[in-house]
Amino acid sequence: MTQPRALTGIQPSGIPHVGNLKGAIEPALTLQETHEPFYFIASYHALTTVRDADVLRRFQFEAAATWLAFGLDPDRTSLFLQQDVPEVAELSWILSCITNQGLLERAHAYKAARDTGREINVGTFCYPVLMAADILIYDSNHVPVGKDQKQHVEMARDMAQRFNDRYGDVFVLPEPLIREEVATVPGLDGRKMSKSYDNTLPLFLPPKKLRKRIMKIVTQTSDVEAPKDPDTCNVFALYKLFATEEQQQVLAARYRAGGMGFGNAKQELFEVLDAVLEEPRARYEELVADPARVEAVLDRGAARARSVAQDTMGRVRGACGLSNIVCE
Repeated sequence: MTQPRALTGIQPSGIPHVGNLKGAIEPALTLQETHEPFYFIASYHALTTVRDADVLRRFQFEAAATWLAFGLDPDRTSLFLQQDVPEVAELSWILSCITNQGLLERAHAYKAARDTGREINVGTFCYPVLMAADILIYDSNHVPVGKDQKQHVEMARDMAQRFNDRYGDVFVLPEPLIREEVATVPGLDGRKMSKSYDNTLPLFLPPKKLRKRIMKIVTQTSDVEAPKDPDTCNVFALYKLFATEEQQQVLAARYRAGGMGFGNAKQELFEVLDAVLEEPRARYEELVADPARVEAVLDRGAARARSVAQDTMGRVRGACGLSNIVCE
């Protein structure tokens, strides 16, 4: 490897929204300049909650098309479906045989499901083992995550170290790549943008529907003539994520001067956001019209990823005695 490898799992959960763009897509795509990225669509993980085959197929396609529309370069990044590298399931089993129950019980996702009374299937409980297999099978050096997901990488390191201690140096120990400043993207109601709250701005809405959605953003009650504080406004918080510094200064001055209603601010947000999304939206529509193009990218990425995974599994099998039965 001439560059360190980066590994990202992409949840197939429908059309991403503005929060996904700022929190995951854009940061991951910047790694194309400094890393050899392996980005997989986490279809096995999705099976813990998605029970409709047609929905899952659609979600996988939408995820792939979205990342390509926003600039993923198949020449530099391996984009693929998780299930197209079946070796990851084999490695997940091998790792599960050296992983204690207590470690999995400390996983944030498991504890959150338990504490809220949600269904806990075996897949949910063993989620960290499969995630560790995803990370380790590609000799990943860095895994970009938010601070709340750092535990997943730490657990992968723990499993890798346990295997290495028992069988020799087989796995690369991954490091979390944490952005100290992660954009907090407010939704229409001021809470964090999330599909769970139905407060999102989907990325590929036609302009008229995007504008209608933006006009639903909750704002304070205030007279048009009254000065307003941009720093406490949901509209301006979103505007800052996409506007230039000069544009931000101009709109902030209009807030403070008074005489501008929140409807005007929402229109400014629509115009700047629509301009940013115009080209990706057009590319996404082209990809939707040509699904074979998306499939070809996924097949190409899977071939690269599987070649690396097979090399790793050769080391793993040899180390733990699964390679052959000839005694030396």
